[in-house]
Amino acid sequence: MVNKTIVELGQKFPLTIKRLGINGEGIGYFKRNVIFVKGALPGEEVTAKVTKVHPKFAEATLLNVRKESKFRQTPPCPIYWECGGCQLQHMTYARQLVEKRDMVVQALERYVRELAPSIDVRATIGMDNPWHYRNKSQFQTREQNGKVAAGLFAEGTQQLLDIEECIVQHPDTTKVTNATKRILDELNIPIYDGVSQAGLVRTIVVRTGIRTDEIQLVLVTTRAELPKRELLISKLAAIDPNIVSVVQNVNAKQTSLIFGDRTILLHGKKTLHEELGELAFDLSARAFFQLNPAQTINLYNEIKRAANLTGKETVVDAYCGVGTIGLWLAPEAKEVRGMDVIADSIYDAKKNAEKHGFEHVSYEEGTAEAWLATWSKSGFVPDVLTVDPPRTGLAPSLLQTILNIRPKRFIYTSCNPSTLAKDLNELKKAYKISYIQPVDMFPQTSQVECVTLLTRK
Repeated sequence: MVNKTIVELGQKFPLTIKRLGINGEGIGYFKRNVIFVKGALPGEEVTAKVTKVHPKFAEATLLNVRKESKFRQTPPCPIYWECGGCQLQHMTYARQLVEKRDMVVQALERYVRELAPSIDVRATIGMDNPWHYRNKSQFQTREQNGKVAAGLFAEGTQQLLDIEECIVQHPDTTKVTNATKRILDELNIPIYDGVSQAGLVRTIVVRTGIRTDEIQLVLVTTRAELPKRELLISKLAAIDPNIVSVVQNVNAKQTSLIFGDRTILLHGKKTLHEELGELAFDLSARAFFQLNPAQTINLYNEIKRAANLTGKETVVDAYCGVGTIGLWLAPEAKEVRGMDVIADSIYDAKKNAEKHGFEHVSYEEGTAEAWLATWSKSGFVPDVLTVDPPRTGLAPSLLQTILNIRPKRFIYTSCNPSTLAKDLNELKKAYKISYIQPVDMFPQTSQVECVTLLTRK
């Protein structure tokens, strides 16, 4: 029998916050009902008002804090509460690291309850400076009061916040975005309207090389034709001497996806050059690359530590993107193979391997499960498998393939503790969970990355 919820819309009540939810909200219990309260911190006593009622939980807004957490602070961002891009600026950074580890523990207790107490979840690896770390911005555009606005949508709305400065973005990305807005204004370039679907420019994307200082500017448009084309291109290219690439991407679809399939080079070269540790990468506009390069080095070193390579092992890098993880492991591996479903990423991965002179590294377009099954039939099963899937976790078909071929060491890099824990519940059939190392790739947000080492039973 399902318990009937006894909270009602608009109801107000005192609440003690017990823990943080996976999206950064405070969680408390009112007469055994789970209540999610945005902006509340563990240990706080608050007054909350119910805004949404669901079958198994309710959402509430924070009316006041009757007893504050000692870890509460004033968010330094002036639009923090409206934006939603960050979720934890109101918590001290040292405490964010503690709570992120606890999110991992909570997920394990929920999905692998019998094993959770024995799993070694290590302290979260944080950053010395947890600000201005993002090397790429993707700001939607709209016209507001006769001017071009670019930024993010206010949480849960289609109201665009015009963001002049973002304190988790590298300063170059906001500088170039702001200059691009002024140029679009000056030349009266039509701006996309989300309601009528009319207009041309829908997104401004800027990526900067943290080590190289190179900048790539991308205009995502609804069609290929550009008014005042040559003048527009010359002005965009002149924004900053470090701009080495100006690119147009065409996306005419009514979709939440940023990029379309067609990319047109407007100025300079097709790629941005970036360095990571001893490696160098050329990144096309659509290519995936970690958004926090400084912390990526810590993440990849944890993957390398888990792989424990001696030079004799074969490695498969699934969801390989432009090849970063596989190339990081390549100097200590006998052979590295990788795969990804995005053709542009595989093209870049092959170029990156060639550039570094790695003749024992190869990349294929396609799904991980298809290639692992094909290779297995021909007698190749990797000694080490590393995966870095999207937030949805491993595809069920890949999960089954891994259980079928059973590589000796399996390193699962995850950006979602819940899907990681769900997958571990299946993988425990064939693997021992050696440890989980959380890494804070996105300070001030509720996201946490985890490197999990699994060894075959």
